[in-house]
Amino acid sequence: MTATATEPADGRTVRMSARAKGALLVLCSAIFLEGIDIAMLNVALPSIRAELGLSTTMLSAVVSAYVIGYAGFMLLGGRIADLFGRRRVFLAALSVFLVFSGLGGFATEGWMLLTARFVTGLAAAFMTPAGLSLITTNFPEGPLRNKAILIYAGTAAAGFSLGLVAGGFLTAISWRWVFFAPVILTALILCLAPRLIIDRAPAPERRKFDFLGAILMTSAMLSATFGVTQLERPDEITVALWSFALSLVLWAAFLIVERNTAVPLLRLGIFRSPALVRTNTATLLFAGSFFGFQFLVTLYLQEVMNWTPVETSFALLLMGVDAILAPTLTPWLVSKWGNVKVIFGGLVLAVVGYALFLGMGLDWTYAAMFPSMLALGMAFALAYGPLTIAATDGIEAEEQGLASSLVNTAFQFGAALGLSAVSALVVYNLGLEDHPEARIEALRTALLIPVAAATLAALIMMTGFGRRAA
Repeated sequence: MTATATEPADGRTVRMSARAKGALLVLCSAIFLEGIDIAMLNVALPSIRAELGLSTTMLSAVVSAYVIGYAGFMLLGGRIADLFGRRRVFLAALSVFLVFSGLGGFATEGWMLLTARFVTGLAAAFMTPAGLSLITTNFPEGPLRNKAILIYAGTAAAGFSLGLVAGGFLTAISWRWVFFAPVILTALILCLAPRLIIDRAPAPERRKFDFLGAILMTSAMLSATFGVTQLERPDEITVALWSFALSLVLWAAFLIVERNTAVPLLRLGIFRSPALVRTNTATLLFAGSFFGFQFLVTLYLQEVMNWTPVETSFALLLMGVDAILAPTLTPWLVSKWGNVKVIFGGLVLAVVGYALFLGMGLDWTYAAMFPSMLALGMAFALAYGPLTIAATDGIEAEEQGLASSLVNTAFQFGAALGLSAVSALVVYNLGLEDHPEARIEALRTALLIPVAAATLAALIMMTGFGRRAA
């Protein structure tokens, strides 16, 4: 018995089997875990600094370590899943995630926390593309797969939104519970996953592994991601530039190796799909705008308006409305209008939401923020899931892990780039003058980056109107 639901040749709609629902529950639980893990840590950072006596640089490095491990190994993780079995890679990565999340909770020094977060991010880099590709290979292209992916995307967003609130309450007990709580959830997932998840893709062929390509690709991604995390420190701009230069050299070497090997790690022909390139570029820009905006709002509410972390968490919770809309409204819109037009609508809503927040001031109440929060929750519901669908549609089963890792890499790399860009602009402007009005002006200036990124993403998606996926 398999964990899939198929559609008959006569086109009748088939509901998911109980086994398929169980497998989807496990995979959604894993992406929910990844979302709450990131969100809860962000809320707990001040408490961690207070107890461990971490410098600002070390505290920032704790956040960056996860991003570097995640984005740096994502492409390799997806390809490894294709070559060695998605189920096997998913379960192994989940086990590593459990161990090192728990170790983070026992940390007594900054370097211990840094190591734990890096390895946890690395585990997520293997777990996430393997999980998404298990969905795309267990459900056929069409309404069933779309519904499964939209539920998956909504669960991911719900994890991040609820993690903000849960992080506030757990930190009130002890910041260490921010690490222990994911361990409990991971253990439950590991109990269910072996019984419910089946890898329906053809068994991977035993073939020579492109070790040189793997080393070059991962090194290039690590170097690029490290450079992005340094952008938020104006005094480290030289380090960032050298990191980007090294990344370009490594990518060039990687391309040469892939063109001249009989068994390439990354088939370069996959980038001949205009739909894949368009979707991944839009995903990068959308993620950068969304996470950059959340960072700016957090600064505005806590450092300008003097709201508490819990109050800030509840203020951002409205953006989690996509957890309700993604599996309900979005599938209907996709079936009626198609992925590209729904994504475009979501991106336009994002531009509106960011633009409305440009009016922020010292006398703002939550009522003034409400339209932006609602618009952005709807934007995420309309854009994120369909972007994931569009990025994996038309891709052969043996490359679903690669396609999944590409869109996840675009999302994570975009998030890191957006955070670093807005952070650098805020730091630069506050270096000129620092008082409440100057802070507001610095935040408004930085907010132009999310507005511009979302606008560009919408324009890119417009080029897909009337086109079929490759």
